[in-house]
Amino acid sequence: MEFTFLGSSAGTPTRSRNVSALALGPNGPKPWYLVDCGEGTQHQLLRSRYSVMQLKAIFITHIHGDHTFGLPGLLTSASMLGREEPLDVIAPPQVQTFIRAAIENSDSSLSFDLNFINSEATEFHWEDRYFSVSTVPLSHRVPCHAFVFTERNIERQLQQEKLQADGIEPGPEWGELQKGKDVLLPDGRLLKADDYTQIARDPRRIIVAGDNDTPERLTDACQDAHVLIHEATYTQEVSERVGPWPQHSSAEQVARFARQVQLPNLVLTHFSSRYQSGPGGTPHINQLAAEALQYYKGQLFLAKDFDTYRLEKDFSLHRLEAY
Repeated sequence: MEFTFLGSSAGTPTRSRNVSALALGPNGPKPWYLVDCGEGTQHQLLRSRYSVMQLKAIFITHIHGDHTFGLPGLLTSASMLGREEPLDVIAPPQVQTFIRAAIENSDSSLSFDLNFINSEATEFHWEDRYFSVSTVPLSHRVPCHAFVFTERNIERQLQQEKLQADGIEPGPEWGELQKGKDVLLPDGRLLKADDYTQIARDPRRIIVAGDNDTPERLTDACQDAHVLIHEATYTQEVSERVGPWPQHSSAEQVARFARQVQLPNLVLTHFSSRYQSGPGGTPHINQLAAEALQYYKGQLFLAKDFDTYRLEKDFSLHRLEAY
């Protein structure tokens, strides 16, 4: 599983960071899924490996503009490029109204169907060949959710000794069983894939959280998670000075939570535009990392636009070299 940050700034972009968007794929950019779509996301895609033609679904955590304003432009550009495949948009109901209003009031149209799915529906669940996706309600000024991506169709391991003991010699049937398909032999025997294969590992699981001032909302979901991608808009000192109204988390809050639930990998994102990335900048983005490291001893990363990460089958997380 791989994911790439297309935007990691909160509220407004900076010279080096765009607003929120994340590309996620089961094995690189074909196919891939988009979580949030801040203004300028389609420009970010032009500097990445991801194509709107391979996009399978869009997931929107909440309605705020730094997570949604890029949608009309991205969708209409996909249409102009010739996309015809339908696209699922998993989002709050207001997003459907927003997209339709933008298209209808700009003399625009789409060459493909949009399937709107209410992310706020009770017992929401979505899945395709690659992922099963559920939601966790968060705490923000408007309804907001985290999306939990769980790997599906994990590779099977053949029980070769059992196959041979039952007189089933190596051949095409072994390959079909390993794909999870039942096989009918010429002698009339039906071989059940579940009887001759086993799944040798747990599914990989990544949580992509929207804006949230209460990380503890994710306690249950994090029990089986291998990566949490969560906002850290401020340091704790700035968070206390700003006050509770924005309803965002500090680096300290998230780090304390991650330690509490023994999370192996934590990726912080959605940083206030006040934090600088360049040498000598103040306040500097490294202050967020320093604060988090006081409380969290797992593997910590601070997102940067265009950084790509890979969650391996052994559940280790690596930041990849730039492509």
